Amino acid sequence: MVTTAEQLRAGIDAIAAIEPGFAAALGRVGYPLPRVRAPGYETLLRTIVGQQVSVAAAAAVWRRLEEELGEGCAPETLLARDYDALRACGLSRQKQGYARSLAELVASGTIDLHALPADDEEAIDLLTRIKGIGRWSAEIYLLFAEGRPDIWPAGDLAVQVEVGRILGLPERPSEKMTRSLAERWRPHRGAAAIMAWHHYNTEVL
Repeated sequence: MVTTAEQLRAGIDAIAAIEPGFAAALGRVGYPLPRVRAPGYETLLRTIVGQQVSVAAAAAVWRRLEEELGEGCAPETLLARDYDALRACGLSRQKQGYARSLAELVASGTIDLHALPADDEEAIDLLTRIKGIGRWSAEIYLLFAEGRPDIWPAGDLAVQVEVGRILGLPERPSEKMTRSLAERWRPHRGAAAIMAWHHYNTEVL
């Protein structure tokens, strides 16, 4: 798991012990803080609301949704509202489709977000059945909401950029190469991803 500072540090230390570039990066920017989100429907709905908009805009839409639907925007309540009601809250037609897909799968019991398969790929496959939740969103959910230690979002641009920088590569690696490079970091690739984002966001003189 990578839900506590101790778990995250242990994972990064394990990688730094075999990867000099990560050891050097750790010396430059230090350890990142854990990124933890609550598991379940609300976190995934927030993910949908926040797609392709600013943090401030997403917060405003979420506030209006909770005013309309109640705290947590329960799936049954969301499904009972019509297009115009949700549009007034700031949800586009496309995002309403995504939100309804999530709400329907949760309300019907087709997906139990508190009992996802233990196998990471099986869990990703199940989550991507939700409209609007692609592989990246599924991986981010499993990493931050469930703290799964070996999730590796190799398609993330910032992860690719920083893996290239940390390892001293001449150019940003492709998704395929980023996935291949991280094989030797198993089972701590989640910690590697969090370290990559931390390195990306830290200004180093």
